[in-house]
Amino acid sequence: MNIVNVTPAVSRESSGPSYSVVRLCQELIALGLAVKLAAMDWDPRVSSQHFYELFPIGIGPRRLGRSPKMLQWLNDEAIAGRMDVLHSHGVWQMNTVYPGWVARDHDIPLVCSPRGMLSQWSMTNGSRAKRVFWPLVQRPSLRNVACFHATAESEYAEIRALGFSQPVALIPNGIDIVNSGLPKPRRENERTLLFLGRLHPKKGLDLLLNSWQRLHARHLGWRLVVVGSDVDFYGKSGYLDQLQTQSRQLRLERISFVGELLGDAKFQAYKDAELFILPTYSENFGLTVAESLAAGTPAIVTKGAPWMGLIDRSAGWWVDADVGAITAALDEALSRDSSDLAHMGCNGRAWMLEEFSWQSVAIRMREVYEWLALPNAPTPSFVRVD
Repeated sequence: MNIVNVTPAVSRESSGPSYSVVRLCQELIALGLAVKLAAMDWDPRVSSQHFYELFPIGIGPRRLGRSPKMLQWLNDEAIAGRMDVLHSHGVWQMNTVYPGWVARDHDIPLVCSPRGMLSQWSMTNGSRAKRVFWPLVQRPSLRNVACFHATAESEYAEIRALGFSQPVALIPNGIDIVNSGLPKPRRENERTLLFLGRLHPKKGLDLLLNSWQRLHARHLGWRLVVVGSDVDFYGKSGYLDQLQTQSRQLRLERISFVGELLGDAKFQAYKDAELFILPTYSENFGLTVAESLAAGTPAIVTKGAPWMGLIDRSAGWWVDADVGAITAALDEALSRDSSDLAHMGCNGRAWMLEEFSWQSVAIRMREVYEWLALPNAPTPSFVRVD
């Protein structure tokens, strides 16, 4: 089969769609599918891969993500018969609207992965232009979706809450599990609480800093390390300055903002930490949580992300997204000894090995494509049609 994926951009991001969409394409290719990935050519630091099709941005605000050349290419691929399934990732830009138009005009099955962008938080925050873009442009294009892809039950519920009745495939994101054994014993004199991810208001870092202000004098053996960049796809930044200002105003001690880490350095940061935290307001999956667990580091995650399994698997804490709940969970976790946290980390790593390999994710996605494109293919068991 010929599969065309469309995403707003690929970049050097250490997590998020720029990682998960690219890795999905790579694993689908390994399964024998002919895959292309169409994206905006926004980041000059990206090393192009053989399956990339990168397009310049057109006239208009960069945030609009308009690219007539991308639209023309998608139409040409459809006309030439080189598109059995079209798979769009994300919403809120024109490059995520084009797939709906092409699917409608050429009768091609369309899969849409919202990537958390249909959450209540995303629908009510951000540019006021969303109020116009959604009813006039984005929502009509989503009526052409043959099957949505949700990474968790919560995202499935978000899709249904917006009135979409199409089938929904529940498939988690995959993760790369480095084969380096379990983490080394922790050093008691340098215990690290880690946040790693994009520095963005929705990540709840304001909640974390307020919680740390309540606890840093109580847990003197711990330090808070914040890893990540605040530069977004549009080249805008400034949130790091807000966080550093908040840190100074709260007179926080033993806190470091260390910038973005990639590759081996990122994985080493997970391993060096005894505890990971994601205090997010809204997340469709929370890839950094999975990466942390794969490295053998337990996690505290707010209920803005779908990680209830942390409790069932004894691999961490799942709490409300407010300062009181985060502080209580942190206080309990920071009071535990290294061996206890390491045991929880082992539980998390075993869970990731069992359920979240990229190969298993790609196999399930291939089943969705076959069901949509091939006559008499059975409905996959993980597809909700209710």
